[in-house]
Amino acid sequence: MKKIKLLPVLILALVAGTNVFGQNKATKKGFAVLELFTSEGCSSCPPADELMGKIQKEYMDSEVYVLSYHVDYWDKQGWKDVFSDADYTKRQYEYSKWLGSSVYTPQLIINGKVGLIGSEETAVRNATKKALSMAATADVTLKAVQSGNKITVNHSVNDASKNSRLLLAIVQKTAQSSVKRGENANRILSHFQIVHHLHSTALAGNEKGTTTLTLPKGFTTKGFEIIGFVQDSSSGAILGATKATF
Repeated sequence: MKKIKLLPVLILALVAGTNVFGQNKATKKGFAVLELFTSEGCSSCPPADELMGKIQKEYMDSEVYVLSYHVDYWDKQGWKDVFSDADYTKRQYEYSKWLGSSVYTPQLIINGKVGLIGSEETAVRNATKKALSMAATADVTLKAVQSGNKITVNHSVNDASKNSRLLLAIVQKTAQSSVKRGENANRILSHFQIVHHLHSTALAGNEKGTTTLTLPKGFTTKGFEIIGFVQDSSSGAILGATKATF
């Protein structure tokens, strides 16, 4: 009689994905980091910028993280992009080496693995869904505390590769620019998820640490966010990502 009474317990344990001695480790969620390389001087970029805004809004409560880098190589074509930075051009060239791809705008990289034309909506959406269906490799958590024009970010990373780095991006959610010259002359452009600063820290496997960053002018916790992700320095693959909680 005792063996018969134990049988339902064993069946329930198998159905729940557990064993008699304890639960299995939870599966990591899928995620998608969308890195757009764009410029106010590029007439092909506004549709890609607008698509990033749509995706950001639709996936607001999901594991989707949009980052828009304004490169500086368009600045000599008649209009200097106020958000441009040579560091973002350098990052795009890093992807060119990792992926064996050309450098252009608007270029979108998803999870450091796939390169796409940023304005091709169907391809971008399909690639985003595919990324979300694949489990993260690394776990990342971030907690941030603001003090004046500084922000202190505490991080905890598990299961990162030995060649990985933690990247922290200060991101402005929305902005508009009135462009006077260049390919987009006399247009008011809308921008989304603009990267203002990208900080990189080397990791050595499982790690906890603290980083202090200087905030851009006009920073608010409603208008900006801190996005962090772990990237393998050898391949460019992004292993996990999250947003900071304040």
